[in-house]
Amino acid sequence: MHLEPLRHIALFILLVLLQVLVLNHIHLFGVATPLLYIYFILSMRRDYPRWALLVWAFALGLLTDTFQNTPGVGAASLTLLAFLRPNLLQLFITREMAEDLIPSSSSLGRLTFFYYSAIASGIFCVTFFTLEMFSFFNVVLWLQRTLGSLILTMLLVMAADSLRRKRDRKE
Repeated sequence: MHLEPLRHIALFILLVLLQVLVLNHIHLFGVATPLLYIYFILSMRRDYPRWALLVWAFALGLLTDTFQNTPGVGAASLTLLAFLRPNLLQLFITREMAEDLIPSSSSLGRLTFFYYSAIASGIFCVTFFTLEMFSFFNVVLWLQRTLGSLILTMLLVMAADSLRRKRDRKE
């Protein structure tokens, strides 16, 4: 029996609950909010069907939008990230790597995974906060929110990847 769909559903539910119940209430310096739920899209295997990735991303974004009171912003940003992810991943992997590769620091290397996650998180944060503010009237606030959230998100993505690596070693 394949456990992959069950793991995706469990991770989906865990990240939504974590984001809604804990991370949405963290506003470091009044501007930075960690957006860990993007880890779900970042950690999907390389050959995952693009249409399914887009559906997962839209559902995850829409569900978190419901609790964040950001109508459509998370869904649009996460769907864009899911759309760009296969092309972004091609920048960091070689053709010789397995088709069913799951991007992580153990499969890509810590530095490569960090760069991959940072660029993907940057795309997400820029899109998210641009759509949320819907203007560049206050560029300083936009930059603070984008960069602060990017830094917090990256810290949590790397921590989640480390936890996943420890869990995979035990199995």
